[in-house]
Amino acid sequence: MTLPAGFSYLEAIDSTIPHKILYASSDNLFGRPVAGYMAPRCVVSIALGQALSCVQKDARKKGLSLLVYEAYRPLRANEDFVFWSQDPDTKMKDLYYPRVHKKDFFTLGYVAIRSYHCRGAAVDVTLVPLSLDGVPLIDQPFDMGTRFDFMDELSHTNHPDIQGEARLNRQKLCALMEARGFENYPKEWWHFNLKDAPFPNQYFDFPIE
Repeated sequence: MTLPAGFSYLEAIDSTIPHKILYASSDNLFGRPVAGYMAPRCVVSIALGQALSCVQKDARKKGLSLLVYEAYRPLRANEDFVFWSQDPDTKMKDLYYPRVHKKDFFTLGYVAIRSYHCRGAAVDVTLVPLSLDGVPLIDQPFDMGTRFDFMDELSHTNHPDIQGEARLNRQKLCALMEARGFENYPKEWWHFNLKDAPFPNQYFDFPIE
């Protein structure tokens, strides 16, 4: 697939950064693939990908690696969030939103109708250790206190009930990302916006293939 100008697949910018695009699978809060995800590939704006590559270089010096869960998101996926929020199915509730109603995701600030993701300006990410050979151990993510996409106050980056190793890991991730021009969204420890992002007034809807 030919991507629009200013976008790239992440592996073309930095092949050392692994990704798990869960919205292309059934392993997510929908319990099914999300609209617009035709393949589990990671698309980024070039500016965001280059900034992530800088973070990755810093992380690897510490024996760490980024693991990307989400970067560019088609606008149709956000529209799918609206459709899904009104669907009575709650099969993934216990895993992803046990204490809230999914119809309230928008008012609670967990999902935006016009997301930074749709501008190529946001990334959802965590940390994993490197093996002795420098390979990211993507099945061993660090404890962050909650899973990715856990829609709950416990996912707020500085929630007081998250202490110990999980709190330190959140702080470590934030420090690495913020040093390279990213800003954390305080309601989601995993979500970072690129401050100097391209396409400030443009949203995209090309599918991920």
